[in-house]
Parts: sequence; structure tokens; C-alpha cells
Amino acid sequence: MQVRSRIVAVLSLGLTWLMATAMHAQNKHKPNVVIFLTDDQDTLDAHCYGSKDLYTPAIDGLAANGVRFTQAYAHTVCCPTRALLLTGRHPQRSAINNWTQGDAKDPSGKGRNMHLEEATLAEALKEADYKTALFGKWHLGAHVDHGPTKQGFDEYFGHRGGFIDNKNHHFLHGKGFHDLYEGTTEVFEKGNYFPVMMTNRALQYIDQHKDSPFFMCVAFNIPHYPQQSDKRFDERYKDLKEPRRSYAKMISTTDDCMGSILKRLEKHSIRDNTIVLFMSDNGHSEEDYAIMVDDHASGLPKGANYGANGGGGNTGKWTGRKGTFYEGGIRVPAILSWPNGLPKGAVRDQAVIGADWFPTLLDLCEVPQPRVKLDGQSLVSILKSADAPTPHNIMHWQ
Repeated sequence: MQVRSRIVAVLSLGLTWLMATAMHAQNKHKPNVVIFLTDDQDTLDAHCYGSKDLYTPAIDGLAANGVRFTQAYAHTVCCPTRALLLTGRHPQRSAINNWTQGDAKDPSGKGRNMHLEEATLAEALKEADYKTALFGKWHLGAHVDHGPTKQGFDEYFGHRGGFIDNKNHHFLHGKGFHDLYEGTTEVFEKGNYFPVMMTNRALQYIDQHKDSPFFMCVAFNIPHYPQQSDKRFDERYKDLKEPRRSYAKMISTTDDCMGSILKRLEKHSIRDNTIVLFMSDNGHSEEDYAIMVDDHASGLPKGANYGANGGGGNTGKWTGRKGTFYEGGIRVPAILSWPNGLPKGAVRDQAVIGADWFPTLLDLCEVPQPRVKLDGQSLVSILKSADAPTPHNIMHWQ
């Protein structure tokens, strides 16, 4: 009887090991997903989109190894685009009609957050055994009862509101407030350059999760103002006139951070099986701001400028900017790259919208779509063929 029990135990243990090994092999084959979401990068602002005055080797490399879209639409400002991307639905379905709450410590803003009932891309991939993380800008409601870790992201490091000074990590409008968090815990890293901080977190995450499928959203705070670029690009753009010069330095700073992350994927030999989506959240900003109060929370003096220096984006033949429904406000650069599964150096001119990436990424990962009404449409047919029609006869914005 004891011998039979031991045999059953051994067989059971062996079966468990085989199932675990099979599951590990299956998971290892699943593609990773990385989203680069830039902030206020305009329609043509990459070298591969025709802006030959810009140095953007990482973005250009994605285009060379993927599918570049020439008529991709986001929204006019940050928050609705993020809702489009992460839910695959029109943002008004989740109450994200405009900007959301900024200060996590402000209880009066509890109602101005994306509905927790919304199914996010992180939640869908987590259900399929993906590890999930978001580094950078959330901006879908800052209250601690909401936010990334409440909607599918295992890890989060960044700012919960709209933008921050990259060196003192304060939101600068009005009287200002500190906005840097690890999950829902406020952290203080004054003096450290935020784009590098969030990039380093992304690099560490890749190191930790290289052997299992992961979804990582890298939502940059740049080229959004304040225009605090990496000084390494000062010499490259010294002959450009303002406002293009300061904006160009921010674009290259953003691209450089992307390049570091892509190189880390290559170092671990997982780039070929990683789906990388790059897009911007809206057109370039022409906003100009200065500190208007004494004793600002950031410590910056009254009168200190922190705006976009009047603009600097390239919309080509189109008009518009951030905050408008013209092409220059909502038409953005977008590239999807997956060396193992998609064409390389391809261009698609079909009209697509930010909500389309949700069902597209799930289809590419062979993950079931959530049982909710999606407004986005899978672009797999377009990715396979330049002759496939756009899934949208009419597009809607509010």
C-alpha cells in the first residue's frame, strides 16, 4: 500500500512538473509588449516622417523594422488619448472627456478618475499570465483609490497627474504640488532627472522579467514642457532657430531613452519576439506658462518660465496643434514593430485611431478580447496587406 502511494505521489509530481514545463514553454513563446507613448510629439516629428532636421535613430529603427502609419489619430489632449489606448473605447465611456484630477492628495478630485470598471489592456494581458508595468505618466485620475495598480499594472513608477518638472518633480500650474509615486506611495528624488529615472526602471524591469512574457508601458513626460533636455544635444541643434531648437532637443532626448530600452531588449535576445508600439498622445504644444505666485511648492521663483516656448512642432501641410481638432492636433506618428511577426520597413496609409491598438495587440498575442463594447478595430488585416481597407468609415471625437 505504501509502495502504491509512493508511485502515485511520484506520478503526480511528475505530471505537475510536465504541466509547469509546458506552461513555461508556452509562456516563453508569447511575445512581449512594449508601448512607447510620447507626450506632445507632433505629426511629422521624427526623421523617418520627413523631419530631416531631427536626430531620431531609435524611432527610425522601429520604422525600418516594422510598420509605419501615416494617418494615425490620437486625441487633442493627453487624458482622452490614454483612455483610447488602454481601453480600446471612446474616452467618454469612461468619463475621460478632458483633463483629470492631478494631485493624489486632493480628496475633492476623487470623482475625476477613469472608471475602475473599465477593462484595460494591462488587465487583459495579466489574465493571460503577462507581467505588467507602467513607468512614467498615468494621467487618468490621480486618486489613490484609482490609478495603474488598480487597473491591471503590477508595478508603477511615475507621476499620476499631467506633467512634472523633470528635476524637482512638481506639477507647476497654480501653486504646484509634488507628484512622484511608487504605486500609491509618494517618493522624493529631487535633483534626479526624471526621463533617466523612468528609463532606468524600465531597464531593470526587462532584466527581471526577460524570461517570462511581460507588458511594459513607457509613458514619457516629454517632449512636453518644461523643455529640460539632455545637454548632450545642445551642440547638435545649436544652429536651429527657436522654438524649433528647444523642441528638437526634447525630441532627441525622448528618442535616446527609447533607444536605451530597445538596446536592453536586444542584449537579452528578446527584441525579435517583442511587439513595440510607438505613438504620440497629441500634437505639439504652443502653451507658454510662468510661475505666477510667490512661495510656489516647487521652489521656483515667481516669473520663472516653464512653457513650450511658442511651439516648434512640424505639421507639414496641415494646420493645428495640441488642443485642436485639426490634423496637427490629432494626427500623430505611430509605428508597430515585431520582427518575428510583422513586415519590416512597411508603410500603411489607412486611417487608424488610438483605440485600435487595444484589439490589435491582443490579436497579435492571441489573447481573448474582453467582453465589452470596443470602439477600436483590430488592424491585423492592414498589417498584413497595404491594400486592406481602413476599418473606420467615420471617426468620432468629443
